Amino acid sequence: MNARLPASRLLPLVAAFLLGLIVIFAVVIHIVGRSAGPALAAIGGPFQLEDQNGKPFSDRDMKGRPHLVFFGYTHCPDICPTTLFELSELIKKLGPDGDRAGVIFITVDPERDTPAVMKDYLSNFDPHLRGLTGDPAAVAAALKVYRVYAKKVPLKDGDYTMDHTAVVYLMDKDGRFVAPFNLKQTPEAAANQLRRYL
Repeated sequence: MNARLPASRLLPLVAAFLLGLIVIFAVVIHIVGRSAGPALAAIGGPFQLEDQNGKPFSDRDMKGRPHLVFFGYTHCPDICPTTLFELSELIKKLGPDGDRAGVIFITVDPERDTPAVMKDYLSNFDPHLRGLTGDPAAVAAALKVYRVYAKKVPLKDGDYTMDHTAVVYLMDKDGRFVAPFNLKQTPEAAANQLRRYL
């Protein structure tokens, strides 16, 4: 038996279904909009760390020139050294303009990444790169203001690795977050993109 609803009953059902979809969509957009807006506005902020030479470095030292900020750790097997290599290539392509931009590598592993370890590790990359570390509380404060996720993951042999956010943050001359910086382009294109903020 093939029963069909008359059009007079079908139209209100379709209208109610579409209205329900619109309401659900509006609620989702409202929730996402409320949670995404403040997060983007709140990236970056005060921190107090020290560089690979043991010198104090804070967010105030970033003012006056744009900075690329990357969080990682020296025992990282792949993503961190690859990103630091790409940042080094970008700085080389800037040529003399390389002195007008800053590149910061902040550790997510302060237990192992002492200033001496950072200095030795960064000797493999462009000398413009500045490595920052500090005590666990100071590093945690930097992670918090940049909204960086970092978690220690134990290994079977008693060692550990780190899961962490692998975003390169572009900060402007006033220390404000601009956008995630795209390194998946040629070094020339990346250099030209950064030059716009010099």
